[in-house]
Amino acid sequence: MNRPLLIEIGVEELPAIPFLKELPNIEKKWEKILEDNSLLCEFEFFYTPRRLVLWHREFPLTQPPKEEELFGPPLEIAFKDGNPTKAAIGFAKKCGVDVDELKSIKKGNREVLYYKRVLEPKKSKELLGDMINSWLKSLDFGKSMRWGSLEYEFIRPIRWAIVNMDEEFFEYDIYGIKSSNFTYIHRALSLDRVFIKDAKEYFEKLRDGGVILFQDERRERILNRFKELEEEENIMIERDRELLDEVVAITEFPTPLKGEFDKKFLELPPEVIITSMKEHQRYFPVFKDEYLNNQFIVVSNAKTDDFSLVIQGNERVLKARLSDALFFWENDLKNGLDFEGLKSVTFMDGLGTLFDKEIRELKIASFLYKKYQDKLIMKLNLSDGEIKALIERAVMLSKADLLTQMVYEFTELQGVMGYYYALKQQEDELVALSIKEQYLPKGNLLPSTLFSSLISMATKIDTLMALFSVGKIPTGSKDPFGLRRAAIGIIKIVLNENLEFDISKVFDEIKDEYRDFDTKVLEEFFIERIYQYFDVNPSIIKAVIESGERDIVEISKKIKALNSIVQSKDFKDEFSTFKRVANIVKDIDISKDLNVKEELFESKYEKELLDRFNEVKDKEFENYESKLDALFGLKPTIDRFFDNVLVNAKDEKIRENRKNLVAIIYKEFRKIADIKEISI
Repeated sequence: MNRPLLIEIGVEELPAIPFLKELPNIEKKWEKILEDNSLLCEFEFFYTPRRLVLWHREFPLTQPPKEEELFGPPLEIAFKDGNPTKAAIGFAKKCGVDVDELKSIKKGNREVLYYKRVLEPKKSKELLGDMINSWLKSLDFGKSMRWGSLEYEFIRPIRWAIVNMDEEFFEYDIYGIKSSNFTYIHRALSLDRVFIKDAKEYFEKLRDGGVILFQDERRERILNRFKELEEEENIMIERDRELLDEVVAITEFPTPLKGEFDKKFLELPPEVIITSMKEHQRYFPVFKDEYLNNQFIVVSNAKTDDFSLVIQGNERVLKARLSDALFFWENDLKNGLDFEGLKSVTFMDGLGTLFDKEIRELKIASFLYKKYQDKLIMKLNLSDGEIKALIERAVMLSKADLLTQMVYEFTELQGVMGYYYALKQQEDELVALSIKEQYLPKGNLLPSTLFSSLISMATKIDTLMALFSVGKIPTGSKDPFGLRRAAIGIIKIVLNENLEFDISKVFDEIKDEYRDFDTKVLEEFFIERIYQYFDVNPSIIKAVIESGERDIVEISKKIKALNSIVQSKDFKDEFSTFKRVANIVKDIDISKDLNVKEELFESKYEKELLDRFNEVKDKEFENYESKLDALFGLKPTIDRFFDNVLVNAKDEKIRENRKNLVAIIYKEFRKIADIKEISI
């Protein structure tokens, strides 16, 4: 039998960002608890800043009957001379029965003592209290807090709770409070407890009390009002998904309102205004004719008929922030970008100052320029000397905006502000753009030019080399300096620009600029990122890596080619032939010359296989996939060879010759991928 179950956990206002990080796990964790208690059923999860709600339309009143099988010691240990041993007596005690009530069953190759019992199902109301507490304890919001004299920790203090089935309310101890039959409505309407008699009345009283419980409904209300404002004002409101999620999480009755600010602030770079709005005030920027407008949208949680004071208050707050920003902007423009001040800013213990870091980056950028010189000259249509001068200027100014007042206040604008300040002091546009794009990639956003890509790579390579040289290597899930992100960024840039980049050679060639350390450790770190970057069967990546390839572009081409073939519908059935090839040659050193002597052939199938292989080996292929197709196309010939030729012949010379014939095929595969590593 089932009944509706409502659970509400009332809290002080939840901080949106840590809550949203855990949000994807909240339902999964409750579902796991239901499953562990044999009470799994469908449910819905709702939230507002003041409550977490679980709603089950049909919740089991009891657990289903459950059988438990217990296996004991083998019979030869359980009995001696027909009498039960301590092992048998102990097992019987564990089962709660006498020894003569035990049975035996065959498990594996042995007869063991066995007992099957039916566990008495428990009523769900006997379990719910512990289940709710377990669920709350399982939620991980990063930082938690304690309140009062309690030992409990949670993201915010828990102030009330409801556990209701129909008209029955269960009383449980939940984080220092007793679950009861009251809730709270919107603060603007009442601060008093609101008592309910059942779930139906709960939903009604919240609705009447200015609380939109369903987060999807709050989101829809916001977006609908956005659309109305856009049509009324002929504007476009930026729909930042993360900001929208945050606003939905901090409101119970959201109402979008339009505010304005003085047009003089539009002199500021749009990123400054937008950052002031989003990061500090949770405002949505407004655009008109594709340009940032002197308006903003604030989503109010107030419950009132007159929002004028709300709008005015938010306009005053934004004006103060933008006034500060304008002051910083004007001061920074007077001072200009200057890298000399970086000589007094420590980068990290053992790695000097930010100025020292820029000098290392310049050497790396110069090294990269030599590698890609022809490509850069062709794209930029500039002389060698002009490009070198631009590279030096770009690198040396790249961190200068860290000294500005604006970046001190808005750290997330580093690089962006450097771009605007560089343009204002008439730096070359390539230099300015590279300052802005040095921190890319971010998501799918990549540096827009090869010049910017080179500067970005130099920054990331130095960070990786420098930190690895002083032992700051990521462990487990911890990566405080973003080194995994830096490595993935290099991979993305290299692939986007199709640049030759052998990770083994590059790190080895620039290591003299750093403390002595084993660059193989960094190489392995990069290889781990390659596994992370490519969304394919990991054994395919391993097969390519085991071939010895270390150039990122070539690794990518080989992975894509091999993956395309492995995913074909017939590959799994056909691959056994090539597994056999790999197994036969596992003890052969394929790094040596493998001589196959035709005069030792005793069968036409040996000659047929060699001839067919040589046709493939000597042919020029457009890409790796074509060559792999041809190599895997040897299957019928290899199968005839295996069916008609005994590889392990008694004669040692013939046996070695036949193994070498198989090995040269394997060796040719290994130029692309080590096929023995593929698992499907």
